[in-house]
This record gives sequence, structure tokens and C-alpha cells, in this order.
Amino acid sequence: MSEELNLNELLQVRRDKLTKLQEMGRDPFKQERYDRTAFSKQILEDFEKFEGENVRVAGRIMAKRVMGKAAFIDVLDAEGRVQAYVRKDAIGEEEFDIFSTYDIGDIVGVAGTVFKTKKEEISIRVEEIVLLSKSLQILPEKFHGLKDQDLRYRQRYVDLIMNPEVKEAFLIRNKVTKAIREYLDGEGFLEVDTPILNTIAGGASARPFITHHNTLDIDMYMRIANELYLKRLIVGGFDKVYEMGRMFRNEGMSIKHNPEYTAMELYAAYEDFDYVLRITEELVAYCCEKAHGSTKITYQGTELDFTPPWNRMRMTEAIEKYTGVDFTGMNDEEAKAAAKNLGVHTEKHHTWGHVVNEVFEDKCEEYLIQPTFITHHPVAVSPLAKRNGDDPRITNRFEAFVNTWEIANAFSELNDPIDQRGRFEDQVKQRESGDDEAHMMDDDFINALEVGLPPTGGLGIGIDRLMMLLTNSTSIRDVLLFPTMKPIQK
Repeated sequence: MSEELNLNELLQVRRDKLTKLQEMGRDPFKQERYDRTAFSKQILEDFEKFEGENVRVAGRIMAKRVMGKAAFIDVLDAEGRVQAYVRKDAIGEEEFDIFSTYDIGDIVGVAGTVFKTKKEEISIRVEEIVLLSKSLQILPEKFHGLKDQDLRYRQRYVDLIMNPEVKEAFLIRNKVTKAIREYLDGEGFLEVDTPILNTIAGGASARPFITHHNTLDIDMYMRIANELYLKRLIVGGFDKVYEMGRMFRNEGMSIKHNPEYTAMELYAAYEDFDYVLRITEELVAYCCEKAHGSTKITYQGTELDFTPPWNRMRMTEAIEKYTGVDFTGMNDEEAKAAAKNLGVHTEKHHTWGHVVNEVFEDKCEEYLIQPTFITHHPVAVSPLAKRNGDDPRITNRFEAFVNTWEIANAFSELNDPIDQRGRFEDQVKQRESGDDEAHMMDDDFINALEVGLPPTGGLGIGIDRLMMLLTNSTSIRDVLLFPTMKPIQK
């Protein structure tokens, strides 16, 4: 109780200081702008250029050390920290008295000349200081910082102030998203926008978020994928399109899953999954190079090498390699029996394809550390992929795995409207039997295929998982500025 009381008293002191300033006609919240001429990083990295020069910087007070008629403060701006030296005889007695009301966390503008202290620390000798915003909260104590993970995600604004490495992760994220666009634009792809609100949840097998459109009086779904709209654009005559944006899936949350996340999907007419396989490894390597200057990184102590070409294995080959069991010639019942012997659970309605996928996920993914393409997935779990010409039970599809995680999914797109309708009908049956992640019937998409979709290669990349790898982050929440959080009960 005493700690809470002390905190409340400290908060009240700050409000009292604000009141005093306002009564003096120095309300900090009336400040509208501050003209800056330099940033901390520039000053520190190019001291010879700035020495003796007048500069104007602005930022948050992160430390304050008062020594009688002088004080040092650390000012945090968008690029780092710089020290400022404030003297009473330089700014005047009245201003120094007002300066005494400034607290750690306050936002100030300082103007003065750049110099080095006796301890050789680059600083600004302040000639003018103005309070631009009064902080009415207390920042975490500097030696312990903001460590509570839950609070860090809820109060990202404080997290960014107290933990510089957090800001660095999001600067890397920005570099990577720019690199994605640079690479795809260079390959001749057109960036487009497709609807987020859909009348049908399609393009993937996932549980959607449902909302209601009041004017139309219909339920709508937040998109789980943008695949079907992008394919419509290929039908319409755009040969290469991509979109990077938010997707929404009303499913479980984990260190690798957030209900809203960023994905990039692309489609290229007259190409196949071999083409998008090349695009995938080249794109990821390009992003890695842009972010770190190399195609090799260390993730949680393990070196990962994104240099193309990546490893390649068929799904059945991976299963045989890691379990010793060859599923290729089995029927449904034989596959279920083999899975049972391996300790993998299957459902009564599962076909050979479902079983193969279950065994792969349960027994193989844990071994896929280095970038690896797993190819030729079963038709049963690939409702939008083209069948393989040699084996109608599998598709020309691949998933890319790194650090045991799937980061990309791609295939030669199914463009046979009759086959597609049949697969949708199978999905509808699964949905009616209780699978709320099964695909819905999309008659308009079938109509688009009947108009004519050229041979097309498609790719989807989970941007957030890629960001986790490239920022050495252990949770998807570390690469989302504002991850989904359950509200605190009051």
C-alpha cells in the first residue's frame, strides 16, 4: 500500500508542476512545433562537422543530473541519445528555475553549441531549453527498465522508449518490407489492393472473423487470404500481381500465431510452382541481405543460411527419411494403420492425403532447420492447387520451412473449373460435418475460372514469421507493434 501511495504522490507532484507552469503562462501543451536542425546520431557520428556549431534538437529527457547551478540531461530523439549541458548563467536564472520543474520523461527542445566535456563526452552546451510536453507518468527505473513481457506488449510506447533494441527490430522490419517491394517490382509484379471484408471466407482453410454490414444487412467475413481476388485479376489480364497486407484468422494464439498478421501473396500468369520456388528463395535471400548485409544469420544461436538454392524434398520422401516408412503405395486404411504404428492420431474421415499430411506435421517438421522446400502435397489438403500429372493424389505444391516453421506456401494454381467445383463441394461436405476451417463454395470464383485462368504460379509468405527470423525474435508479438492482447479486467 505504501508503494502505491508513494507512486500516487509522485504522480501528483508532476501534476502540481504542470499546474504551476500553466499559472505562469508556460503551458507546455500549447507548443505546436519545434524546428530541429540535427539529430543525436548525426552529432555523435560526425562530431568534427558539428563541433562549435549551433544545433537545435528535440526529444525526451531520459536522465537528469543536477549539480548546483548546472545540470546534465540525456535527450532521446528518434535516432538515439545525446547529452545536453544546462547552466544557470547560460539560460538565465528564471529559465533555470523553470528547468528545475522538468522531469525524466518530459519532452524538450534544446538549442546550443556542440562541444566535448572534460571527460570527452560529446554534448550540447544549452543556450535555450523549452518544455514541449509534460510527462504525467513515471518511466520505469533505468537499471531495470520495462521487463514485464505482458506490459511491454500492452504499452509498446513505453517499451520503445526504454528498450532501444525493440525499435531496432521494427526498423529492420521496415527494411524488409521495402526490400520485398523492391524485389517484386524489379520482377515486373504489380502491387494491388483487394477487399478485406468478404461475403465468402475463401482462399485458405481457416476459421474467419465474422462481422455484420448494417446497410446491406448481411454478415461478412474478414479475409483469411487474398488468393481468390488476386487470381481474378490474373483472369482479367494482369500477368503478375501481388499484395502485402493484413489477414485475419479467428484461431489459436501462440508464439507463432496472432489473429491478425501480415502476409504477402503473388501470382504470375504462364508460370508454375518451379518459378515461384525460385522467386521464394531469391526474395528471402534478398531481404536478408538488405537487413543484415549477408544471406546468413544467427537465430537463437543457430546459423541459418538463406543462400539459394535451398534444400528440396517431396513430402513422402521427408516422411520416409525421418520415419523409415514409405506411404507412396498405400491406400487409405494402410496409411491409417502405418500412422497409428508411428503414434500419429488420425480421424475416421481421413483419406490417404490427410494421413500423409498429419504424419509429416507430427514427425518431420522438427528436423527442418535450414531453409527447405517440402513439395508435392496431397490433394486432400490442397484444394486450390493443380494436380500432379504423374500422380493424381498429389499436387504441384510446396511449403518453405526454416527453423521448423512454415514461412511460405505455393503451388501451380488449379485452373480447371470442373475440378475446382468438385473440390469446393468436398470442402463444403467437410464443413457440414463440423470442420469450420473447411473452404466455402465460391460460385463467382468458379465463374472466373470458367472465363479462363491461364497456367499460373502462386505464392504466399508469412511476413511476421520471416520477421521473427530476421530480427532474432522468439515471439510473433516481438515483431508486431501492437499484438492482440486480452483486455485487463478492472
